[in-house]
Amino acid sequence: MPVFELADRLVVGVASSALFDLRESDAVFREQGEEAYRAHQEENVDHTLRPGVAFAFVRRLLSLNDLSEPGDPLVEVIILSRNDPDTGLRVMRSIQAHGLPISRAIFRQGRSPYPFMTALNMSLFLSADGGDVREAVAAGLPAGHVLGSAYADDPADRDLRIAFDFDGVLASDAAEQVFQSAGLEEFRAHEARNAATPHDPGPLRDFLAGVNRIQRREEERRRSDPGYEMRVHVSIVTARNAPAHERAVRSLKEWGVRVNDAFFLGGIDKGAVMKVLNPHIFFDDQVTHLESTSRTTPSVHVPFGRINETAP
Repeated sequence: MPVFELADRLVVGVASSALFDLRESDAVFREQGEEAYRAHQEENVDHTLRPGVAFAFVRRLLSLNDLSEPGDPLVEVIILSRNDPDTGLRVMRSIQAHGLPISRAIFRQGRSPYPFMTALNMSLFLSADGGDVREAVAAGLPAGHVLGSAYADDPADRDLRIAFDFDGVLASDAAEQVFQSAGLEEFRAHEARNAATPHDPGPLRDFLAGVNRIQRREEERRRSDPGYEMRVHVSIVTARNAPAHERAVRSLKEWGVRVNDAFFLGGIDKGAVMKVLNPHIFFDDQVTHLESTSRTTPSVHVPFGRINETAP
């Protein structure tokens, strides 16, 4: 078999707990132990798992491979699982039943799978296991803990809407540390003084760069086919407002990445905005923001930076 190169592809790792609703299985494991869990999965191997928090995001992301040549996908999604191969069989059959083009998986019986992210060129790992995610982020890897319920997916909707917070997600948390230690007014003054100095990149900057590559492929398609409708839409939704907005915009440009929309909310509830924006996934580093957004929007906690060092 020829070597399948992962360089220059957008590679996302997803745990079965993020892709599917495993609450029933997890309850069996917690209440009855590993052997009962294994028996439960074997008895239900042909019962297709319901979509989980990240399902709609993953489905739409993979659908963008119609922009590439057969056998040379732009996007590769790989299962990273704590299941062993036997109990993981139900996951793989559910993937097939849902028609998801996912063929690669790593099953590590009870052990964290995230150490393989670098070897697999992953720019994102999603899991419902908060411990795994925290360990991955502590190791300098781009990971997120999924929260909330599955998106009410409409197969006729071909768009993919992705929303990011800025500080602690796309950028480092250096500015957030100023806010936490010195307050809002000093934060604004600090960002205005440093408007021309780009931030250091945060954990998901490279993931956004990968999404931008797909958007450029869409632009190429539209040049050859004026009737093509752009499907990928990227937003930042941040508590920043003027004058702190300028440094964020300049940083994105300096990094060579871009977004379609920017919401500088200055403390307005992000959840209210999400109801209208309706993204398929939203990334934020602060649980307090996600408590609101996760009620209506598939949300991801990126436990990066000082504010998350002592968080539960």
